[in-house]
Amino acid sequence: MRAIQKRAEPRSLTKYRATIHADFDNYQRKDELRESLSAEQGAVCCYCMQRIRPTVDGMKIEHWHCQTDFPDEQLDYRNLLGACLGGQGKPPNLQHCDTRKGDQHLSRNPANPAHQIESLIAFLADGTVESSDTWLNVELSSVLNLNLAMLKRNRKAALDFFKQSLDGRGTLSKAELQREFAKWSSIGNGGRLEEYCQVVVYWIKKRIARAP
Repeated sequence: MRAIQKRAEPRSLTKYRATIHADFDNYQRKDELRESLSAEQGAVCCYCMQRIRPTVDGMKIEHWHCQTDFPDEQLDYRNLLGACLGGQGKPPNLQHCDTRKGDQHLSRNPANPAHQIESLIAFLADGTVESSDTWLNVELSSVLNLNLAMLKRNRKAALDFFKQSLDGRGTLSKAELQREFAKWSSIGNGGRLEEYCQVVVYWIKKRIARAP
């Protein structure tokens, strides 16, 4: 999970929200909404950071506050995120992200700057994700199932691949580490982040803090 900087919402959403009895199910321009959410997230899932695509079969539109309990926020762009399919159709123990979450609540929204999500998330060498916040730590596993074996393997593989790319370069200077940080934490010209990028960003940040 990484912090998401919300951009301007689609004009079609602004216009539709102003109509009488507007609700999410009857909003007909979800294609534009998917494009917007995917673009601002660098085409990675808001929770697990695997690749998403702005199509019906390529992502889900996640309501951080669920529609059932928070109907007034169903068209609030600040409440909307782009999520992966999360093992949709599989048994609950193999589901993750929005599919696993359903109508359960999360204490932190990655798109809310006040929640400071990146300061609370840590990644271990085996791909485990955990939090210094006790309640969020429970949610990462029990609500989002982000420590599903498949996700742990993928995060570890992403970090191992990055480390291998550094072989032969010796000890990186602080300036070199900062350049790697910028590359992995920013949405580039292609409009995409690397899958599972935050595990690499976390590793680089720790080394920057220790660099002379």
